[in-house]
Amino acid sequence: MDSFNFNTTPGIRFGNHSFLDNLEEIKKCLGDRILFITDKGIINLGLANNAISSLEDASELVVIFDEIEPDPSLSTLEKAIAIGQSSKCTGVIGYGGGSSMDVAKLTSLILGSSENLDSVWGVGAARGPRLPLVLVPTTAGTGSEVTPVSIITVGENEKRGVSSSIILPDLAILDPLLTIGLPQKITAATGVDAMVHAIEAYSSKNKNNNPISRMYAIEALKLLIGSIDKAVFHGDSEKARANMLKGSMFAGIAFANSPVAAVHALAYPIGGIFHIPHGLSNALILPYVLRFNQLDQKAAHAYADLCDYIWPLKDPKKGIQYKSSFFIEKLAELSERLGLETRLRDVGIPKESCEKMAKESMKQTRLLVNNPRCITEKDSLDIYLAAW
Repeated sequence: MDSFNFNTTPGIRFGNHSFLDNLEEIKKCLGDRILFITDKGIINLGLANNAISSLEDASELVVIFDEIEPDPSLSTLEKAIAIGQSSKCTGVIGYGGGSSMDVAKLTSLILGSSENLDSVWGVGAARGPRLPLVLVPTTAGTGSEVTPVSIITVGENEKRGVSSSIILPDLAILDPLLTIGLPQKITAATGVDAMVHAIEAYSSKNKNNNPISRMYAIEALKLLIGSIDKAVFHGDSEKARANMLKGSMFAGIAFANSPVAAVHALAYPIGGIFHIPHGLSNALILPYVLRFNQLDQKAAHAYADLCDYIWPLKDPKKGIQYKSSFFIEKLAELSERLGLETRLRDVGIPKESCEKMAKESMKQTRLLVNNPRCITEKDSLDIYLAAW
């Protein structure tokens, strides 16, 4: 019998107005001196006003750090840590997209443990403990509120990660109403990002690929694919927004335990070098990596299985390769239908940069080991050229 480990965020609170409805629990978790990590867009749109004012009414101190940028840098993380140290904070909130939550995770870790940042990179290197941590997503994509992973841009374009169950938050607060104002393109890109999490978790070669993760991956894809068109083109639909946020969380739970692979590994140089948003980077490279993986029999079976759950074919005679190809092409059509760019050239990436990206992608060893099919630097280059 196969053995596996399964961990997720111990407290998940889902529903409209869930932050205010669970304020007492949040306050009890974080203590009296709270570091509130977010970005200027969230502040300017007023999406955090109620949360901040309610915390200020109930706490001794709420320090707002709103300097989070897309693909957050090491210097931004260090600044957040310094502010938390000087303010003697007792707990941390990450409020926003994946970038805010990723910074909040590592800030709470370093504030709680005083570890050297250089010692925590990689899988299972963090020792802890961390400060109490609450995460509140405002996009339906990263699933960061239920994952033990934080990604930071180190240097000019290298993305470096920490993977440790220690940085799972104490509470994840999911309010679908916070996602209603998302623009169409962000809704589409973050939604495809969540789908990638589910697909890679389901087909991961990682030894911890397990039946619970696969169950969450399937349910995530059902919710995401069933709701993304309405969420993109009729963004005020509360039901569609709720399903997208729930699907993103389910996909996060799946890949938190059965880790992602080459789609993410090849997406990171696209974001790191050319500053393309993470969700769009994943969408750009997704069908090309899946076509490469499809030559592996186990991967083809996994994609065919997902096709049966998501886009079942009426003809029972269609085989594994047909169904896996059908699944991949439907995903490619989905990105185009949602208005996302489908080629690297469409986002201004020159063809001659494919070699540099291929070289950079090989640094993502913690991800590449999970891919169903081994990828060499030449394979990576061929995939980028196909996507160009």
